Amino acid sequence: MSKAPIKHADGKTRCPWPGEDPFYVAYHDTEWGVPEYDDRALYEKLILDGFQAGLSWITILRKRDNFRKAFDDFQPEKIVRYSEKKVHALMNDAGIVRNRSKIEGTILSAKGYLKIMEEGPGFSKFLWDFVDGQPIVNNFKTHASVPASTPLSIKISKELQARNFKFVGPTIVYAFMQATGMVNDHLTSCYCHELCSKKKRPLRLKAT
Repeated sequence: MSKAPIKHADGKTRCPWPGEDPFYVAYHDTEWGVPEYDDRALYEKLILDGFQAGLSWITILRKRDNFRKAFDDFQPEKIVRYSEKKVHALMNDAGIVRNRSKIEGTILSAKGYLKIMEEGPGFSKFLWDFVDGQPIVNNFKTHASVPASTPLSIKISKELQARNFKFVGPTIVYAFMQATGMVNDHLTSCYCHELCSKKKRPLRLKAT
């Protein structure tokens, strides 16, 4: 994959990682790096990033609708009650990544999520407090300059692991931070860098 920013047929310059794939480009343009403050949506993204471990994100993205159907739209209140029968059914679902450890990790992470929701103002605030509620705006010029993890992603990873979340290593957590806009890692030449930099935190964080 090219590491240089790509100027597309529409005249817009983008980060190199989505290539020319229209599906991936749409994700880059409309989701990646856009600040996400919804509790459930953040849980979903964290789980999907965990399923990505050892795979490419585009593989997970193409299966995302299947994942949502299989995991009850990633409602932790339902996932936490999954039985062995449900786990077996998921292991036989060809539409998702059939990895028992990751499936069981999703259930354990749901328990961690619900515990955080019980303790305070919500999962979103728990995460966003690590960046004082606003995205960290980086100004990387090349793809090679973008880190795979940071001291902050290591810190968040440790906090999540202490709360029994699974598949939340520092690299996975940093990918999650990038995707959910906790950090803006669009290259400075990418037209989305400025757009995401202008995104502001909503006045209230709603718990689901």
